[in-house]
Amino acid sequence: MEKGDHVGENGGYVNKGLELEVTVGEKPNTAPIVDDDGNRRHPEVEVPEHVVVESYGDESIPKSTAYASVAILLCINLLNYMDRYTVAGVLKDIQDFYNLENSEDGLIQTVFVLTYMVFSPIFGFLGDRYTRKYIMAGGIFFWSVVTLAGSMVPRDHFYGFAIMRALVGIGEASYSTIAPTIIADLFTGGMRSRMLMVFYFAIPVGSGLGYIVGSNVAKALGAWQWALRVTPVLGVVCVILILVVLKEPKRGMSEGGVTLHNTSYITDLKEVIKIPSFVLSTIGFTCVAFTTGALALWAPLFMYDSIKSQGNEATQAGVAFTFGIITVVAGFVGVALGAEVSRRYKKINPRADPLVCAFGLLTCVPFLFFALVLSEWYTVPTWILIFLGETMLCLNWSIIADMLLYVVIPTRRSTAESVQILFSHALGDAGSPYIVGLVSEVLSKHYNAPASSPYVQFKTLQTALYITPFICVLGGGFFLATALFIEKDKNNASKITHDMNKKEAKNGGISLKSIAGEDEEFDFTANGGTEM
Repeated sequence: MEKGDHVGENGGYVNKGLELEVTVGEKPNTAPIVDDDGNRRHPEVEVPEHVVVESYGDESIPKSTAYASVAILLCINLLNYMDRYTVAGVLKDIQDFYNLENSEDGLIQTVFVLTYMVFSPIFGFLGDRYTRKYIMAGGIFFWSVVTLAGSMVPRDHFYGFAIMRALVGIGEASYSTIAPTIIADLFTGGMRSRMLMVFYFAIPVGSGLGYIVGSNVAKALGAWQWALRVTPVLGVVCVILILVVLKEPKRGMSEGGVTLHNTSYITDLKEVIKIPSFVLSTIGFTCVAFTTGALALWAPLFMYDSIKSQGNEATQAGVAFTFGIITVVAGFVGVALGAEVSRRYKKINPRADPLVCAFGLLTCVPFLFFALVLSEWYTVPTWILIFLGETMLCLNWSIIADMLLYVVIPTRRSTAESVQILFSHALGDAGSPYIVGLVSEVLSKHYNAPASSPYVQFKTLQTALYITPFICVLGGGFFLATALFIEKDKNNASKITHDMNKKEAKNGGISLKSIAGEDEEFDFTANGGTEM
């Protein structure tokens, strides 16, 4: 045995550069990885936690089933965001029904995001280790039940309503941490980017539909509660589709990394936060979440007050409909444009993804700023600027997800998703709606008119929302920093995923060989490896 080799408790393993030999007790195990039928199976050996071989046969998922799976995940994502922003579409009605202040309005969204982010790591842990379709089905069913229950809370029990909205976050956490990893295991390369683009259309489109459907259903049926009773029915339909149609791929299947095995949760967390591009892009995404969270809740009410304070007539349903249409179109254009520009730019610059994200955030700053300035006098130019600002803000949605998936190895992706959700929401949209509402409420005390009057509410919200362009500048800076590390982190993750799939039985052991040859060094600690 050469210097530096390590012997484990059961006979140990020998680490010689790129070659890892495993023995059990005194006798080597010679069970083959590939049996007589050509199918891989477990060798009867004990190996270190990070190099356990999982068996797999010739299972494959037809393209039609893969596309159907993405369609189902898209529909569920649409429902998630429809439900999330239905409340914003009928916020004025909820405010009047429960007799709320602006800070209490913000609390509705804040408690939802708090539970969403707290439970995301739990579902990230489960999603990397257990059958994902069953976790999603259970979470979506739970979400449907509590959403329906929230529509039945009487007017003197506001905090009961807030609790129901908080519980909705649990159901959404079960889905959001897992769904992108299923797409990553079904597709790779450019096709994965396109499928993620399709999947993330649901964020702006679903949000816009939430404003439109929520406000108009409430108007048609005479009560805002009916707006919250649309998505639960559709949610149950999606649960059935998940259980019957969706076929779960093996983790890492699309990249040939099905031999990767789970390490401990603590190890996963440690290795994920060692990836510079993941950490920096997560901070950048936190700035996106802060801005979108504040605008999503307050923009419809802000524009309603803007129009009323100018002496013009407006209805909540009409303003919500306009904002919803703008959000849908801007989101569709922004997500598609961002994904396509990034895909083409990547052909000449491997750092394209974070650069496009930075461009989107930095260019939305002047549009948001001047929209707030002009809103005091001009309605139509304000709507146009909001559209342009949202379009630029939406450039990054699918790109951020794609970056996470290619810098993290397959068996740690749900964990990475949950970490990103926890951090971005904790410092992003968990607090931004409440902060804007609280600042608005504090500023309203300096006016002689009632705080609920359109003019006072408009002026205080206008001042409070000026924080969003500043946050966008910070986010753009973090995405520029991400560009410094993205290429190296992507290559390291790809190397680990593919080289671990080169395991073969060798006299009772397993050898790891890179495509370049036996003499090439292999870094197990980079981007999610485990140090030997």
